[in-house]
Amino acid sequence: MNVTQMIAELRAERACLEEAIVVLERLVRSHPGRRRGRPPKWLAAAKMADQPSGNGAKRVFSASTRKKMALAQKKRWAALKSQPG
Repeated sequence: MNVTQMIAELRAERACLEEAIVVLERLVRSHPGRRRGRPPKWLAAAKMADQPSGNGAKRVFSASTRKKMALAQKKRWAALKSQPG
């Protein structure tokens, strides 16, 4: 392996570690305990960066499947509405 390539890889790894340290320091400084509500925008962005891309692929259903699903949901709502109380 080329020494310059190893140095470049180590620098990239160091940059990732420094970024992780910054995120953790922000987390510690923000609040010592758990907060209620939505997390800060920077924290949500950091979590999204950690997740591999491509996981959230949208599922596509055929027209007949969508129709079956709609009919089943209407049937469930009708059953709920017909129950007393």
